[in-house]
Amino acid sequence: MRPEPEASAAPVARITEVKTGLDGRVDRFPCDVAARSASEVVVHYRIPEARDVHGVSLPAGTLTVGYFWTDRPFNLYHWVAPDGRTLAHYFNVGDVTRLTAGLLEWRDLAVDVLATPDGRVRVLDEDELPADLDPALRRYVEAARDRILAELPELIRDSEARAPSGAAGRPGPGA
Repeated sequence: MRPEPEASAAPVARITEVKTGLDGRVDRFPCDVAARSASEVVVHYRIPEARDVHGVSLPAGTLTVGYFWTDRPFNLYHWVAPDGRTLAHYFNVGDVTRLTAGLLEWRDLAVDVLATPDGRVRVLDEDELPADLDPALRRYVEAARDRILAELPELIRDSEARAPSGAAGRPGPGA
């Protein structure tokens, strides 16, 4: 008697993250969709080569868990090391401009907030805002930055609770 073939896992949904900066630069990243609702998409992206982001070392294979909301003026990248440790939480001030089944477009408004597991929090790249930036957009960026800082503990707790197995600073296989 032949054994029954094992059921294969459902195919992973793919999405292309398209980031457009204030300077017009466009970056594209092929991602897996980890979760999706009417107001949120969570994507996974493996960093192919080691890199350093504002003093945070991201080894090759680091998992980026990206949280994008249609109703928040920021997104979040939770960087998880291949061994499952949280490396940092990196918030980008910006907004989702288009979200379809296969496309996630967002506008990067330059200012970022970096929070590391040792408790350090840094606001980054405020100097990249153009001097002639529309005053209303500048206020939007500043209000988004202030919201991230005010909600930071809750946002990090939520991200850690939703992290793939082995993340959130605990040893484990990673995702």
